[in-house]
Amino acid sequence: MAHSPYSSPLLNAVPGAVAADEPDAGVAAHYGELFREQRALARGEGFVDLSHRDVVTVTGPQRLEWLHVLLTQHVAELPPGQATEALILSAHGHIEHALYLVDDGSTTWIHTEPGAAEPLIAYLDSMRFMYRVEVADRTDDFAIVHLPAGSIAEVPPGAVVRETPYGRDVFLPRAELPAFAKAESAGSPAGVLALEALRVEAHRPRLGRETDHRTIPHELGWLETAVHLRKGCYRGQETVARVQNLGRPPRRLVFLHLDGSEVALPDHGAPVRLADAAPDARPIGFVTTAARHHELGPIALALVKRNTPAEAGLLAGETPAAQEPVVAP
Repeated sequence: MAHSPYSSPLLNAVPGAVAADEPDAGVAAHYGELFREQRALARGEGFVDLSHRDVVTVTGPQRLEWLHVLLTQHVAELPPGQATEALILSAHGHIEHALYLVDDGSTTWIHTEPGAAEPLIAYLDSMRFMYRVEVADRTDDFAIVHLPAGSIAEVPPGAVVRETPYGRDVFLPRAELPAFAKAESAGSPAGVLALEALRVEAHRPRLGRETDHRTIPHELGWLETAVHLRKGCYRGQETVARVQNLGRPPRRLVFLHLDGSEVALPDHGAPVRLADAAPDARPIGFVTTAARHHELGPIALALVKRNTPAEAGLLAGETPAAQEPVVAP
């Protein structure tokens, strides 16, 4: 964000808004009724203010050809209006950026994590070479609003829509955010905690939550949505191919059903151990995101060692947990 710290206009305009913590500081965690907000999103109603996320655009006649060289995804012939997601990897195959894209026929629109635009643009600009492309930080001009699948909210002119199975991400002119929130078709706002609970339920990874400095795409199931295994070379592609051929990523993502008798959720980064291990045993992983779900109760995602038995009971911090594999052992 160009202006720090960011504070969404909806935090003051909507009664009951409670500000979120990092990494979602600047927007509402909830508006006083977490489970009601979740249920509304699950029914396809309401919207989520994600105006703290960064927005980057790429223009120029060679934009898709150029991005195709840099990203893990096949985007050289991306049709206008078709949403996709992609990663930028280090030379060793570790995840550095997660990009959520749509092209409108003349511009590629990208949203990414709060604060990620500056390093992303620095990398992209360093790789321009002779390509006829322009990269711009449009965070000050456009805000992201998430509409759940089935929403009937009216998208105003000038907005760009990225439609996915999980709903629509709207690149909304930032000045129009307050008016959009007041529109009858938009429904009531839901906070980011409601959206995060649905994300955890859907086993969808998020950069900075499910990742650390050494995460590779195979560990999180990102191969299915953000990596094209038959495209040409990109930075980190050798690691992707090697691990794919061997079938042995060091760690794997798991979904946890947490013991509902615990009052507090385990923090991001809380150690995960085998339930029958000694108290001083080394952790086998860590909690990435924990949430309270309106139907499932307390749930979480965690990253554990690949050889952790799939049937083993776990301790997430101090909370007993049953695991469901997201990535196969």
